[in-house]
Amino acid sequence: MTAIRQLTYQPPRERPAPVETMSFAMLRRLNDGLTQRGDFHVLAVVRRGRGRVSIDFSGHRLAERSLVWIRPGVVHRWEDIGDLAGDLVLFVPTAPITPGSRDLAADPDISACWAATDTQWPLITTALGHLRLEAGAAQDTRTGELLGLLLSALLLRLSPLTGTGRTGNDIFRRFRNAVEEDFRVHHDVAYYGRRLGYSPRTLSRSVHAATGRSTKAYLCERLVLEAKRLLAHDRLTPARCGQRLGFPDASNFSAFFLREVGLRPGAWQTENVAGRP
Repeated sequence: MTAIRQLTYQPPRERPAPVETMSFAMLRRLNDGLTQRGDFHVLAVVRRGRGRVSIDFSGHRLAERSLVWIRPGVVHRWEDIGDLAGDLVLFVPTAPITPGSRDLAADPDISACWAATDTQWPLITTALGHLRLEAGAAQDTRTGELLGLLLSALLLRLSPLTGTGRTGNDIFRRFRNAVEEDFRVHHDVAYYGRRLGYSPRTLSRSVHAATGRSTKAYLCERLVLEAKRLLAHDRLTPARCGQRLGFPDASNFSAFFLREVGLRPGAWQTENVAGRP
């Protein structure tokens, strides 16, 4: 397996802004087919054609009206994109977007591929067109603020969570953020309740309402995802992976991984690394 390619956001020299748009034609010229992990967000809107993208060990088929959101740090690979037409938006985590948009961008579960509805599609393409036009215009003192507002409008329009109430769940949002900060060290749900000042029952209700999962299941899924990234892409040994994720010893990590995935970490690594591009 070729080592994962780490990408750092490099704005166009002539337009040093935290937001950039490009076409799939340009992506084809830049893409080398390798597995990638960037420090920036990637949004993709497919207007026509068929293709495929792999995001964190899940393959997604792309077609007309497909929407893709890849967050910073998420492992992905563009595959079979020769037939795709559409636009991509690249932006850094510090882009000047509105608070509601920032909540969406911070959600680790956003990384996915889904299809726009008939109602969403004209609103998305209109917001995208305005953003693309402004991103290509001459830069001045208003550019950053304008791009932030237009990007915020696009994020809110294409979010698959709009109308579900999930992002309005403040308790879940705080829990999610705490997990992202501490999951490598703290695996105990009670720790998060104490840190946030909520009873286990209150925390459990909020997480279940937002995700349909228990607090423990949410935390375990986050640990498993990071373990898979470290095993498959960073190619750590199972023992080193367990250490990186805060397990007291290799056997403890192995038992956890077996319970959650159904395979020992070494066996899973062998299956998922051998023969991959």
